[in-house]
Amino acid sequence: MSTLRLGVNIDHVATLRQARYATMPESKNAEPDPIAIASICERAGAHGITAHLRADRRHMQDRDLERLRANVMTKLNLEMGNTAGIIDFALRIVPDEVCVVPEKREEITTEGGLDLIAHARELRSTVKRLHAAGIRVSMFIDPVREQVDAAGELGADIVELHTGKLANAFTEKFARQELERLREAAMHAHNLNLQVNAGHGINYHNIVSIHKIPHLTELNIGHSIVSRAAFIGFEAAVREMLGLMENYQG
Repeated sequence: MSTLRLGVNIDHVATLRQARYATMPESKNAEPDPIAIASICERAGAHGITAHLRADRRHMQDRDLERLRANVMTKLNLEMGNTAGIIDFALRIVPDEVCVVPEKREEITTEGGLDLIAHARELRSTVKRLHAAGIRVSMFIDPVREQVDAAGELGADIVELHTGKLANAFTEKFARQELERLREAAMHAHNLNLQVNAGHGINYHNIVSIHKIPHLTELNIGHSIVSRAAFIGFEAAVREMLGLMENYQG
């Protein structure tokens, strides 16, 4: 049995703030504060804080990440697209980890994994630059053997398997097929000495299925925790999720 770690994604705390204060970020009334929420999540037992700095700054702002870097006591994981400005920002604040994700301006949230094969040339340069700064690198990918292989060839430290299709499965047959793809990808990544994380669409109900994926080290969960916190508060929501993650067999 192994301890499954929890990274709490706090993007949608910033989404709530931006709904009211996007045009007046310096207002003394701007709330909720993502950094304060991150501290509550850490006190509740979260093993890390995850935040996505998008090119359009729709939720997290540069200042949020700067303050998180100064205040997070566990581990800061920056999700980011592979673009020059964001890479430079990452190299300036030096998070503990970076997870490179695909990014489309029109999507609500990240849908699907990054195609490492199609973007290998530019990703190889990014991995080298981040490693030179002492930052561990994760690739957010679909559970496909070729993408796992590509992550290894690029020198990534971690793969984060996209669990969205499993989380959103409408039929048992499709859920079984997607779970098998995730299981095979996790085993293959483990055999390549890659750390295996998972994320996207995981909630308090479907986490039962996540327990069936072997070799997982960390789950990154955001929206469902933020939503649950609206009812019971962040500390209770994080503790509840950690309880559901216990007894992971690995």
